[in-house]
Amino acid sequence: MNRILAAAAFALAFSASAQTYRLPDRHLASHDNLLANQGNAGISVENTGKYLEALFNEEEEPEFDIYTEGWDSQAVNCYTASQVPQSAVIDVSKFCMPHKGYITSPYGYRRRFRRMHKGVDLKLNIGDTVRAAFDGKVRIVRNQGRRKGYGMYVVIRHTNQLETVYGHLSEWLVKPDQYVKAGDPIALGGNTGRSTGPHLHFETRFMGYAINPCAIFDFPNQTTHTDTYTFDKRTYQNARNFDPAANNAYAAQYRKENPAKPYVRTGTTTNTRGNASTYRVRKGDSLSKIASRNGTTVAKLCKLNGLKTTSKLQVGQRLKLR
Repeated sequence: MNRILAAAAFALAFSASAQTYRLPDRHLASHDNLLANQGNAGISVENTGKYLEALFNEEEEPEFDIYTEGWDSQAVNCYTASQVPQSAVIDVSKFCMPHKGYITSPYGYRRRFRRMHKGVDLKLNIGDTVRAAFDGKVRIVRNQGRRKGYGMYVVIRHTNQLETVYGHLSEWLVKPDQYVKAGDPIALGGNTGRSTGPHLHFETRFMGYAINPCAIFDFPNQTTHTDTYTFDKRTYQNARNFDPAANNAYAAQYRKENPAKPYVRTGTTTNTRGNASTYRVRKGDSLSKIASRNGTTVAKLCKLNGLKTTSKLQVGQRLKLR
């Protein structure tokens, strides 16, 4: 017990010379209430000492590292064998909207395809910047193929224990194991994978459970509903105050401020990036058609390839686009 008292005295002496930290009021109030309700518990000095020793030993144990479980897995859900708590409070106060686009397709079951749509689709143009929603580390940077699933996608595991998925990208700006801050550019929007037009497929997950992003984010107002989100196995699929009318109003504003741009349609490029740097001429192509499909101009095509506006194209000829 003498050692414990000596350690406590040393801690007090050290704290006198160090910076003073103040607990939030709600923590102080909780502490006062706890003391008031304890009464005389009859705890002996010996038992108190044993409790403190056990407490210190427990604190010396390393904290759970959210970057270890399933980190090397290439599956979007790497938690299939994990025990997921019934509920958990998650801090979402330090956030960034992944893209400012409006919702074009909500979260939920799709009768037509007989499967769940486990995220929301956000409107964007090919080449628009996609940003990290929270601080974290990149777990997966992968391409599922030109017409499969997410296409080019990124998965980030965040310090608040959420994971976010960004699909149908055209270009990656990050690498696996790279640490990113909320708001950092991680990719460019695209139309890769199973996609009928440019958009960002965005998912929010907790230990594999695909949460409805509208339970966390208020997309029409470009913010989070509150500073914390409470995950619950019974309600994680529910939206939170989602208003279709508000989304429609925001969509009208977004379209006015962000007019559509020409984009590469699925299957017209010859590489897997979705934002090709070259193009192979096909039958019936002209410089104007190629420029329109690939978001460039005839003048730029001519300059890059040493052509004139009157030059004849050959089927199979490869042109530089950028």
